[in-house]
Amino acid sequence: MILRPFLFPLIAVTTLLAHSATPAAAATITGPARISDGDTISVKGTRIRLNGIDAPETDQVCIDKAGKTYACGVAARDALIELVQKRPVTCTGDEIDRYGRRIMICFVDRMDINAAMVASGWALAFRRYSDIYVSQEQTARAGQEGLWSGAFIAPWDWRHRGSQTEILGALSVPIDAQQRLLPQPLASVSPTTGCHIKGNISRDGARIYHVPGQQNYDKTRITESKGERWFCTEDEARTAGWRRARN
Repeated sequence: MILRPFLFPLIAVTTLLAHSATPAAAATITGPARISDGDTISVKGTRIRLNGIDAPETDQVCIDKAGKTYACGVAARDALIELVQKRPVTCTGDEIDRYGRRIMICFVDRMDINAAMVASGWALAFRRYSDIYVSQEQTARAGQEGLWSGAFIAPWDWRHRGSQTEILGALSVPIDAQQRLLPQPLASVSPTTGCHIKGNISRDGARIYHVPGQQNYDKTRITESKGERWFCTEDEARTAGWRRARN
């Protein structure tokens, strides 16, 4: 996968009010990035939501160009990891969202990584809050990059999991697309809405977590009385001592 760089002057960019954000003192933060998902990072202990873009949730599933279901949220996170490549990140912004995260545009050297994520097709322009990356999305869509090579649901729609949700992408929509892209049964099993990562304990005591789209996800059952549990993010699972399942 090739991520095309987008170069912009390293200055703060004014956008529309973001993510129910409130004004804060303008800030510039530089340092190594800890990547949580395709649009969320931490730099020096500051949680940052990448401004103007929305990437698939970590537990979101999509359909690839071959018609197979895959964990596109994980793929988006991995795309951001590949893009940054452990280089220092510089982020600028003056808004804080309702979750306490800084809303920022981030750069590696002079490359706008928000723009690059949209251009690579692993994030969408978050038009509800900003139109700054619409042109990058149009290019990715035309080139069938990333998510656009298959079929998927926009992250903001997927979070609500409505049955009338529009399915996007280049792939002709399969008859069972709604069932495959909106795994409704998960909500009735998981005790916490939006927390669908399964923390399983194997027979030999290994703590392993499974994300939607993995081979053994559906047949894995969680028994909380045995110490097994649900996680909302992979970062949360790893911090608690679980490792990702190999399949």
